[in-house]
Amino acid sequence: MEKSDSARRRDHIVNLLSSYGELSATALSEMLDVTVQTLRADLRALDEARIVRRRHGGATLTSASENISYQPRLAVSRDEKNRIGAAVAALIPNGATVALGTGTTVEAVARALTGHEGLTVATNNIHVVLALRTAERITVLLAGGEVRLRDLDFIGAESLEFFAGLKFDHAIFSVGGVSENGDLLDFNLDEIRARQAITACAGTRTLVVDHAKIGRQAPHSWGRLQELERVVCGGIFPSALKQAARQRNCEIIET
Repeated sequence: MEKSDSARRRDHIVNLLSSYGELSATALSEMLDVTVQTLRADLRALDEARIVRRRHGGATLTSASENISYQPRLAVSRDEKNRIGAAVAALIPNGATVALGTGTTVEAVARALTGHEGLTVATNNIHVVLALRTAERITVLLAGGEVRLRDLDFIGAESLEFFAGLKFDHAIFSVGGVSENGDLLDFNLDEIRARQAITACAGTRTLVVDHAKIGRQAPHSWGRLQELERVVCGGIFPSALKQAARQRNCEIIET
């Protein structure tokens, strides 16, 4: 089903707030060429979903100390994430071994992989398992331990041990944000340890990020985008960061 105008506009609001930090309702209405009344209705809906926080006649994204919960994140940049998923799936050959991390963009990759044959997928993301449940020719391995009910994933010690025992072809993961200099940013140390374990278990590491993640702040830095083998991003990637990545032989794919 095609996305409604309001859903597309709210995606755009999230992207603008990610870039500018805080904007007034008047400024957002002018940028999007809609009435202030329409814009305020959008902000109310995003505030109720805990994606943005309204204050002083404007809005910001929710606090950088904590990521928004999983279900609201599904609604952000949905078309973009589906394009990213399709682009990554086109790079994965049948019969490959693939580690998939947490997050809604990685879930989109899993959905795009359902037509593959002979894959072995290892994940700590229950949403990935559900996305692959109809893929009879794909073997799925799931990390154990305590479930983080908020996101339906595993990021504890058992998950780290699970990935440490693997030697896979591909690791596909996302992050909380990417700084203008290419720093990989996340919201808590358990998430970082899980991502590090996933990226360490494979020969080709692919970062998947929608446009709203570029320039988005998060409190912890744990790596550099330029050190990866590949980045698949929705929209236009910043030219300076693209050049820095390519100088380090990191492939940038824009969907």
